[in-house]
Amino acid sequence: MEQKVAVFRKEHFNAAHRLFCADWSDEKNMQVFGPCANPNYHGHNYELIVQVNGVPDPITGFVINTKELSTIVKEEIVSRFDHKNLNLDTDVFKNLNPTAENIAIVIYNLIRPRIDKALDLKIRLYETERNFVDYPA
Repeated sequence: MEQKVAVFRKEHFNAAHRLFCADWSDEKNMQVFGPCANPNYHGHNYELIVQVNGVPDPITGFVINTKELSTIVKEEIVSRFDHKNLNLDTDVFKNLNPTAENIAIVIYNLIRPRIDKALDLKIRLYETERNFVDYPA
């Protein structure tokens, strides 16, 4: 029987965003999103955990080389989102509300093509110390 192992890489990035729906009034946006709809934006210190599951290679013993995983996360995520206004500075969130849920899905979709298809990928994104999302669920 093959035994799967989970490998984790933790990274950090800081980013600002505003949650809002352009078709709604300011009042409705504030009602639904609260202070997160602030027209002047607000920021988070995001903690990202990338989980890769698979069977260790019989020669190297690695599920994935953690140095390679670190490079992927830094190139695809940290360099793209760190110290950015997600709404204004990134193409992906110009028309997509940058909720933690949507950010996690975007991160998954950016990293997935660079991870061996035989390996499972999971994203955990902490927006605050107490609020986080997992994708896929």
